[in-house]
Amino acid sequence: MKALHFGAGNIGRGLIGYLLSQTGYHLCFVDADQHLIDRINKQKRYVIELLDEHRSQETVYPVRGLHTSAYHEIIDEIVEADFITTSVGVNNLPRIAPVLSQGLLKRKQLNKPTIDVMANENTINASSQLKEEIRKILSKEEVKELSSYVGFPNSAIDRLSLSEERSEGNVALVEPYYEWVINRSELVNEELPELTGATYVETLTPYIERKLFIVNMGHATTAYMAHPEGYSTIQCALKDVRLEGFLRKTMHESASYFTHTYEIEEDELTTFIENTIARFQNENISDDILRVGRDPIRKLGPEERLVKPTVALSKMNLPIENLTTAIAGAFLFNNPEDEESVALQAYIEENGIEQAITHFTQIKESDILSKIKETYLQLKKEETFKN
Repeated sequence: MKALHFGAGNIGRGLIGYLLSQTGYHLCFVDADQHLIDRINKQKRYVIELLDEHRSQETVYPVRGLHTSAYHEIIDEIVEADFITTSVGVNNLPRIAPVLSQGLLKRKQLNKPTIDVMANENTINASSQLKEEIRKILSKEEVKELSSYVGFPNSAIDRLSLSEERSEGNVALVEPYYEWVINRSELVNEELPELTGATYVETLTPYIERKLFIVNMGHATTAYMAHPEGYSTIQCALKDVRLEGFLRKTMHESASYFTHTYEIEEDELTTFIENTIARFQNENISDDILRVGRDPIRKLGPEERLVKPTVALSKMNLPIENLTTAIAGAFLFNNPEDEESVALQAYIEENGIEQAITHFTQIKESDILSKIKETYLQLKKEETFKN
């Protein structure tokens, strides 16, 4: 069996590629990093190292790679693949849509078997977003031609991972915990074996939202609240009992969304929260605050980790004090090396915080907007006082 994966970064090698290999797939990665592709092709393998006390290692092989510029070779790989996956970052899905669309059309013309294309990104329904990007490129006839031939099953993924260059080659550093949840009902090729280590469900939304509104929300919240304090990593920040306490309260606040929307037991969510905090505190991981906090404009979007649960809880007349504080913290995130952070601060400087909150979050409820603005001004004042 052959698998084609777009994105040979942390998640690509440390989770998706690893589990594909465990299932028996021969892997081909597509990536824009020529040096990484050269290493993959030279060694035909890479190493997974678990960030636990034992630092145990596993080797993934056989693997090979293609640079993103190798258009015709990528088309050939799409034609011959049994399964196609991505982990390129949601903002890069439009960039891979053109080559995917042409490869999928060629597969259909050559009467290849039906195939599933799964985008594994930190957003809700990434595969559906990739499908829409492909639809934009194709004619109505081509869209119809592929509609029953290509599946775009959505998934939820979770694994903290880092990369490290070593003299003997590339090593993917990953935490022991992982989760890959797949919507079985959206698959079109039922002939392939289930992926080793993955969980198949009929309804994916609770799992996607749990990852986004508790794990990703908590990760971002820690970064945004810790950055003004001068902490460099998530792990260092969570040694501060005040920040750890705030994180826990914010995660429990968001968890109320799940107890009321999906009737998930509170005890189950409490266990999930404590396990997640323990993952964040893993001292074998050095999770850079600036990396975790990057792209604040995207993370302040109406369907994203901070805003959506806040608005939903407000409509349920449930507490949102901590979540609105986290949102205010995101508006204070100032990293000159991050394009979105620079754009966000420039917008605030030109238009004021009130208009910025409305513009980026699209929140319409005046009471939520007031809470965020008041908290922002208070945090800004405290930040100025510290300086």
